[in-house]
Amino acid sequence: MEVVINHLKNNFNNYLEELKDYLRIPSISTLESHKDEMIRCAGFAVQKLKDAGMTRVEIFPTAGNPLVYAEWLGKAGKPTVLIYGHYDVQPVDPLELWKDQPFEPVIRDGKIWARGANDNKGQHFVHIKSVEAFFKTLGELPLNVKFILEGEEEIGSDNLVLFLKENQDLLKCDAVLISDTSMYAKGVPTITYGLRGLLYVEVEVTGPDRDLHSGSFGGAVANPINELAKIISKLHDKNGKVTVPNFYKNVLKLTKKEKDNFNLLKFSDKQYAKELGVKELHGEKGFTTLERLWTRPTLDCNGIIGGFTEKGAKTVLPSKALAKISMRLVPNQDPVKLAKEFTKHIYSLSPKSIKTEVRTLHYGYGVVVPLESKAINAAAKAASKAFGKKTIFTREGGSIPVVVDFVKQLKAPAVLMGLGLDSDDIHSPNEHFLLENFEKGLYASAYFLDEFSKM
Repeated sequence: MEVVINHLKNNFNNYLEELKDYLRIPSISTLESHKDEMIRCAGFAVQKLKDAGMTRVEIFPTAGNPLVYAEWLGKAGKPTVLIYGHYDVQPVDPLELWKDQPFEPVIRDGKIWARGANDNKGQHFVHIKSVEAFFKTLGELPLNVKFILEGEEEIGSDNLVLFLKENQDLLKCDAVLISDTSMYAKGVPTITYGLRGLLYVEVEVTGPDRDLHSGSFGGAVANPINELAKIISKLHDKNGKVTVPNFYKNVLKLTKKEKDNFNLLKFSDKQYAKELGVKELHGEKGFTTLERLWTRPTLDCNGIIGGFTEKGAKTVLPSKALAKISMRLVPNQDPVKLAKEFTKHIYSLSPKSIKTEVRTLHYGYGVVVPLESKAINAAAKAASKAFGKKTIFTREGGSIPVVVDFVKQLKAPAVLMGLGLDSDDIHSPNEHFLLENFEKGLYASAYFLDEFSKM
């Protein structure tokens, strides 16, 4: 491995220049006006995979943006790893808050600044280059490698999910390697082995058939905002538990090993509260903050719309009020079943003086990969070698729905070897990626291929 790592070290500046070219392509999947840039970006990725030494590189058109597939299957009897990434990026507005042009990469303060630097071009580019290093030095890889790069992660990955269902043989593998999460802290190698799922709904409450004068009609007709507020207030009990029936019925419990691992992280509630600008933390009683963030389901009102919201005063009794509500779910919870339970519960809380409608907008399942997985162990060893510290294991409160699709469709564990930091502003102005993480990510990727090949 020494010759591979030395090659990566000696070519780091070259890789950085190539990454800059990748970042200069404004591949914003949300904007239809950037369709040509999406195609150009897919072509750029194709060329880099060919240059790296992959023997089959192909673009698969979809109803949306193209998928990029590559493979090298020259190691019969050895494991196959599928490496996933996405070449699409978030929009850049508000543009005036950027210190530099978002698609003109700048190196400053030990970081590379540009849209996509972390999410996700910088993170998956390390894997392309680590593969290239093996071919340049040893002439082959230690195992079989496939790549799948999509251009729709930021808008839901619908076409990738369909492609997965229809091409399971093509994508068959022993593990899926994904670098699209964050490290626990700077310099601390981190493997994420669990993600929460999501159920997102709207609750709309209607009273009178039009807005009414609050002086003339107030006290005689139910106010939809008042009634919606009452409903929302009843969705948690005094201990912070969600009151939806059967909400906790199938929640996957933490193992002792996981609890012990969380304790090793030495999380500070006081520091966390200070960073968030709150006097104290809040949540479901009987659990630590990390348990509540990563392993317990939640229900939150994300927004309320209704009535008069402009400056000044208007004495109106609104006709309608609407709440947007999200539920973060954990493994074993079924969002389809819970959507039905939630709907019934909302109706039971609604008085006859209003009409209530519940709409499910979208959902995704939670996932957890056993810590005993060979792929997880290989990744932990690889990250430790690269960063020079013991790897820690975390779960994440957010959702990456496509990860669940990979696990379910391919029956293979997902290895989430994140290289970014929560402070990298991935969906905000001034997105950046620590050069140290980019460099050590190259080593971690190479070490993983070597370690997993031995398993």
